[in-house]
Amino acid sequence: MSPHLWTHDLIEETRSKLDPLADTVPYERVSPSSTGGALLRGEAQSTPDRASGPARFHEELVEPERIQLALMTAASLGGRGLLRRNGRATRLVLEQVDLKSRCLRWRCAALAESEGSLPYEAEVAGYNSVYRMRLQEGTWEGEQLRTPLPDRLVRVRHRLYRRVSPPPATRLVLPLHSGSEWEREVLDVSFGGLGVRLLPGERLEPGWVLSACVLLTEAGKPIHLRAEIRHVSVTAEGTSVCGLRVEPLTGLDTERWRELVTRSLCPATRTDGSLVEPLWQLFIDSGYFNLASHSAEWFEDQRASFLELGRRAAHLPQLMCLAAWPSARGVEATLASMKPYQSLWLVHQLAKRPGSAPSPITTGRILRDLYVRTVEHAQGDPGFRWLGAYIEGTVPFVHRVHSGFARRMAGTGRTLLLPLRMVDVSCAEPRKALPVGMTLGPATPFEQALLARKLARLRPASYLEALDLSAESLELEAAAGAWREAGLERERHILVARHQGRPLAAAVLEVGQRGANPFRLLDAVRLFPLAPETGEAREALLDAARQWYASRGRDTFVFMQEDGLNSHVAHGAARPYLWLIAAELAPDFLEHIHTQTAGRLPTSAEKELS
Repeated sequence: MSPHLWTHDLIEETRSKLDPLADTVPYERVSPSSTGGALLRGEAQSTPDRASGPARFHEELVEPERIQLALMTAASLGGRGLLRRNGRATRLVLEQVDLKSRCLRWRCAALAESEGSLPYEAEVAGYNSVYRMRLQEGTWEGEQLRTPLPDRLVRVRHRLYRRVSPPPATRLVLPLHSGSEWEREVLDVSFGGLGVRLLPGERLEPGWVLSACVLLTEAGKPIHLRAEIRHVSVTAEGTSVCGLRVEPLTGLDTERWRELVTRSLCPATRTDGSLVEPLWQLFIDSGYFNLASHSAEWFEDQRASFLELGRRAAHLPQLMCLAAWPSARGVEATLASMKPYQSLWLVHQLAKRPGSAPSPITTGRILRDLYVRTVEHAQGDPGFRWLGAYIEGTVPFVHRVHSGFARRMAGTGRTLLLPLRMVDVSCAEPRKALPVGMTLGPATPFEQALLARKLARLRPASYLEALDLSAESLELEAAAGAWREAGLERERHILVARHQGRPLAAAVLEVGQRGANPFRLLDAVRLFPLAPETGEAREALLDAARQWYASRGRDTFVFMQEDGLNSHVAHGAARPYLWLIAAELAPDFLEHIHTQTAGRLPTSAEKELS
């Protein structure tokens, strides 16, 4: 194994929260055919521009396994649904997916519905999507409805960001153009904004900008926001529900807003840095430090750096997120993410305590919550364009979750699975003499341009953009500057090997803050050819890299071997990949995570995510 990755809304009839005592509600019918005939097998419609508003997505599911997993996920999340017939929508709950008898078991309190004739249109909520189906037949037994498993689902997602209820007593003070103020209940929050309930007769107009709103929380820490009215809808009770896009006014407001949203989205996890010392022990107990033929002793010199950075992580949300899932027996698991490049958030460093968590908590829920917390943290960054990980292809859980999703979405052109070897290189080896006629030195502007042109032919656009290896970002200034501004180490150096002045190969050397990852994934080298004959040049560049890293206090670095050179010992029999997906696919990835962790647990072999 290797040191990388292993291992809600109700239905969209309105934004308003329905009266929980009511059995039926009016609705606006949405036909599957309204997508213009594009719902063919494996085909989807989406709006990928994150800045343009809600990311609408339609997908038809016809594969039996995907249908079963989707409905099992919906049931595990509460099974909230609607039964639609004759212009009315009735609440119902999907209670069970019975695979043995291939049927669904629903509960509906509105007994009048049992007198109606089939078919029905039904929909049930998943993580951030709604699954729609047609129930052609079924039998009623009191409040229970039993229907066959459908052979077709339509998955619909109306927005990029998941909405959830905030802590109790969260209210928004809205300054009006007249000079007066309204203080109103906040219904939901997300990284895209919030919703408030207005009183009967009150009205706000879409497009209005309120530049000095104040969000009042139960913690007593006000959050100052600029708000834009995005939409207003009227409920059956005559009140209005108003959706606002918000922008924190100061850095402190940004930190408080992010904390409010993330704690609301996933309250079972912690990211405040208070559990960082137990995390180190978790790495030992879980066997995480034994990956790639290492031992806990090999990492001991990094312990102090890890603890120091871990305590700071909660105050560096623009760069990292260190999530823990605590229980009565200690920290059950941890997962982290960081932003090493201008638009990429890298998921890494998963470890899980051996054995079962205290009942009724399941391993699937723990993994799901950690993924949700770290990926949704990345979604809160306006500069988020790519999600990445170094994954281990031999682990079944990773194969299903990461590789399976990337391959299913390959047709979008917004995913990447790149095989590589991750080689630990010691800086202690003595430096060798350069071959006759060879020189080494920093890349000149001409050589940087040459490298950029070569990379554009060698690697896909996703790789270049995510890793800041395009011509515009080759020097890593924007990404490294953000780390240095926070008092952290981050640097890139490009070294070129030349023979009689002719460039043969380039090494892209990077260093990152100590403690960012125990396996030092940010202290990494990549080699790229600039000419056909590069054998001796590559060896010379690796030799020079030892000296460069040693001068920065490192005793080892990681060689990301993406092609060529076979003379170093890689991490055992591991099969690592660089995994990338575009940010607009993150909601669908989290939906996929839910289907892979609800009702099915990882096997004993599925133990670690770096």
